[in-house]
Amino acid sequence: MTSAHPRTLPARITVLSGGVGGARFIQGVLRLVETTGSTGTEVTVIANTGDDLWLHGLKVCPDLDTVMYTLGNGIDPERGWGRTDETWHAKEDLAAYGVEPTWFGLGDRDLATHLVRTQMLDAGFPLSAVTEALCKRWSPGVRLLPMSDDRIETHVAIEDPETGERRAVHFQEYWIRHQANVPAFSVVPIGAVQATAGPGVLEAISETDLLILPPSNPVVSVGTILAVPGIRDAVRATPAPVIGVSGIVGDDHVRGMARQLLGIIGVEVSAAGVAEHYGSRSSAHASSGILDGWLVDTVDAGSLARIEAAGIRASAVPLMMTDHDATAAMVAAVLDLAGL
Repeated sequence: MTSAHPRTLPARITVLSGGVGGARFIQGVLRLVETTGSTGTEVTVIANTGDDLWLHGLKVCPDLDTVMYTLGNGIDPERGWGRTDETWHAKEDLAAYGVEPTWFGLGDRDLATHLVRTQMLDAGFPLSAVTEALCKRWSPGVRLLPMSDDRIETHVAIEDPETGERRAVHFQEYWIRHQANVPAFSVVPIGAVQATAGPGVLEAISETDLLILPPSNPVVSVGTILAVPGIRDAVRATPAPVIGVSGIVGDDHVRGMARQLLGIIGVEVSAAGVAEHYGSRSSAHASSGILDGWLVDTVDAGSLARIEAAGIRASAVPLMMTDHDATAAMVAAVLDLAGL
């Protein structure tokens, strides 16, 4: 169990986030801000944009929108993505016309966001400015930053189930159309190496008082953010504690497809395996590691010694985000592990 909630939170907290898991964790950060009366705490979220795609002429940003909708109380709580009270008439009519892809559908309410985003991008505004404008409607309570204004799209090399040949598909096709159930061989964030970090991203990392890696996918969410040049170096150099939260509990993911993707890149599917994959910031242990501390679930308490042997402080607490208060308790445990 964690200690009592601290009276005052750090002035600046930065989170590197994917979609559903990251968004729900950030709800816990905001709940802790509320319950401790830490109204001066600024929370910055650097969101993965490697899941982004162009669909029917529209720019779709799944992780940015999931964070924005979740924190702005517009998310569908059952699915964890998309708008609440959504309808699908446009999707159905597109399918009736035979327009592909039929495996990825945009809800009628969700379409408005993508239309506004695309119009602003076409007018010359960068994604960061567009995201700021969209957030004025939703008031998510955080500063939401795309990891980059440049186009980055994560692709997965798979064995085509129809032809048996290898081909690269967009991550969304691997995840939604194939349900991550086809043989896969590599994960590549196309465009990441040529990209630059978005406005405010490096400063948010270097000037924060606490940097958190939530239980987002370590390969295609946090891993893709770290693939943008300059971001990993900024994480390694920040004077703030860097604490991660395991999305692997009892040797499997809680949600999503971390198990499949970790297998593709050859990382052991365990809380300790992911901690070792991220690595320690201590120069005595790794030249590219990013963690000071790692939070695991109580069922994985037996791995604490192994994680600490890798130069990473570790603690075991309940990690199920059953409600906002339970998630806030996880965030408090992050603060405890960071010594804040």
